[in-house]
Amino acid sequence: MNERLKITPLGPYIGALVEDVSLSRPLSDAQFEQLYHALLKYQVLFARNQPVTPVQQRALAARFGDLHIHPVYPQTPEAQEIIILDTDDNNPPDNDNWHTDVTFIETPPLGAILAAKRLPSTGGDTLWASGIAAYEALSTPFRQLLAGLQAEHDFTKSFQEYKYRKTPEEHAQWQKAKEKNPPLLHPVIRTHPVSGKQALFVNEGFTTRIIGLEEKESAAILDFLFRHITKPEFQVRWRWQENDIALWDNRVTQHYANADYLPQRRIMHRATILGDKPFYSA
Repeated sequence: MNERLKITPLGPYIGALVEDVSLSRPLSDAQFEQLYHALLKYQVLFARNQPVTPVQQRALAARFGDLHIHPVYPQTPEAQEIIILDTDDNNPPDNDNWHTDVTFIETPPLGAILAAKRLPSTGGDTLWASGIAAYEALSTPFRQLLAGLQAEHDFTKSFQEYKYRKTPEEHAQWQKAKEKNPPLLHPVIRTHPVSGKQALFVNEGFTTRIIGLEEKESAAILDFLFRHITKPEFQVRWRWQENDIALWDNRVTQHYANADYLPQRRIMHRATILGDKPFYSA
């Protein structure tokens, strides 16, 4: 039996297509090892024609670690670890900005697995950017300035209260999530715990300020970094087909879900894999 995966890079810095594997079935140890090392190298992996149930998606994600249960997103009936991202004109997306998932917790996710379930006729692409490539493109003096700095990440920057007032139950759930997830600090530059590479670890979705700087200084640096990471040369763009799967290293990437498809509907399922506490090591 041939267990060798076909892995084709999609760009010089980030992204690869994975073929010759069925992700609905349990992976052998050899297959999983190839997938894991490809994830470390390419930061985001894509696979076509992978119809998976929520239970199968949960099992695949659980090979990488414990799974996160999101505080406000709806979940599939079959598996509470799989969140439903169901967006249209009546429920517009809140992820159409550059963000790293769930950086508002002490141990932000190691990664995530996203499965395309229903797609608009056109549009709805997702873009990923490499925090490693963006960091390495900075000048040495600027890297030195950022080294050791910490930034605040706030749940309410992306999950704003007014969006969660449709029902008393929804608002109560949001209030509980806010109380459970107060603003916290992470390093501006994060060291990957496996590869040892450095990456930018601030994102427009959740990062509010850099600690120790004047307000205008913090705003200027964050604005530069948010724009810097969106340079096309650090990115890969994926045009979804139904039953595609994307798997990414959330520790060193950001992504943007393009909301150009409204008023059409788009449904995605996501499994989120818990990570460890971010650190910076020179």
